[in-house]
Amino acid sequence: MRIVLICQATFGEKVLEGLLQNYEKIVGVFYPPDPPEKPSKIHLIAEERSIPVYQPKKMRDQGVFDLYSALKPDLTVMAFVTDIIPENFLTFPTFHTIQFHPSLLPKHRGGSAIQWAIIQGDTKTGITIFWPDSGIDTGPILLQKEIPIGPDDTTGSLYFEKIFPMGVDSLLEAVKLVREGNAPRIPQNHSLSTYEPLCKIESARIDWTKPANVVYNLIRGCNPQPGAVSFFQDKLLKIYDCRLEAETLQILPGEVGNLREDSFSVGCKFGAIKILRVQFEGEQKKSAGMFAVSVGLKNGDKLALPNYERVI
Repeated sequence: MRIVLICQATFGEKVLEGLLQNYEKIVGVFYPPDPPEKPSKIHLIAEERSIPVYQPKKMRDQGVFDLYSALKPDLTVMAFVTDIIPENFLTFPTFHTIQFHPSLLPKHRGGSAIQWAIIQGDTKTGITIFWPDSGIDTGPILLQKEIPIGPDDTTGSLYFEKIFPMGVDSLLEAVKLVREGNAPRIPQNHSLSTYEPLCKIESARIDWTKPANVVYNLIRGCNPQPGAVSFFQDKLLKIYDCRLEAETLQILPGEVGNLREDSFSVGCKFGAIKILRVQFEGEQKKSAGMFAVSVGLKNGDKLALPNYERVI
């Protein structure tokens, strides 16, 4: 079976390695351009195996489909793809195209599925391998697997420790099912679908008047990207590592309390958040304790969004 791989990042690299270890015939690899003078591991692996590599800025650029169709693929595998792939690419291969998505479709369609699952307080998510169509994550399902979301998982821990390895293994499993003629096409129940936009900094503003668990979910979901946002002394403060405060503190929403050597807490409705790692505007990430010392933070100080509309 002739396979074209469309991919990027370390996830794509591991899928490529897995396909080659399974003796699949890779006839071409498409992925975004490398930085100058720094070929990616994907490029090096493909070059070593004499696999053609193509790096268009966009798959819809003129001439890309001609290069793609000349490879005569039986199956295209999309592994962590953020580009919009035209429908003619998807349907051209003999067995069409399969794609990885980091949620239990039809829930959490869109490019920030992991972040929104945590932000919305889900206790489970998963991976889906599906047959993409002209919609956004709307095609029939080939296989799905569930993954628990731990109470202290962040987007980083959930992806790298759980979704990443299961996603690679599941794509390889799906290719095998296609090759053996056993790959199902299960229609999604669109009435159960949810779709969220990309989780950008505008979605990451902390409202300290909300319940502590809601604030905690937002911070976890925005860690490591884009970082949950508050302000101190009218400067941007991104909050990363944190925990729900175990102690009962009599502090107001947004107020600093329980200042310690390595952390400080901030009040919310029905509780508080223990802050462990932050990034102050114009600075590198640092421990909450180091930040507190550097700015002279005191119990009773306030973190809040500014009372004017600031572009962040």
